[in-house]
Amino acid sequence: MAPTLRHDDMLLVRRGGRAIRPGDVVVARFRTRPDLLVVKRVEAARDGGWWLRGDNDLVTDDSRAYGVADAVGRVLCRYWPRPRLLRGKGV
Repeated sequence: MAPTLRHDDMLLVRRGGRAIRPGDVVVARFRTRPDLLVVKRVEAARDGGWWLRGDNDLVTDDSRAYGVADAVGRVLCRYWPRPRLLRGKGV
């Protein structure tokens, strides 16, 4: 499956771990890698946290490698930045 997010996509995130369900996209930190902030899809609740999976099965930088994660927030929507022609011109 192709990744859902692309480089330069911007996300609107609601902080907190409430109302998260399997299938949601979240911003999270793995308990084994607290320095790493990731955006992944929730697969299931497990051990008081979340089992996360990336949309690209060929890349295993998700719970298969790092275990359970704690959600920082749930992604509400994705939007793209302003066109490059408008950046830096005060628009």
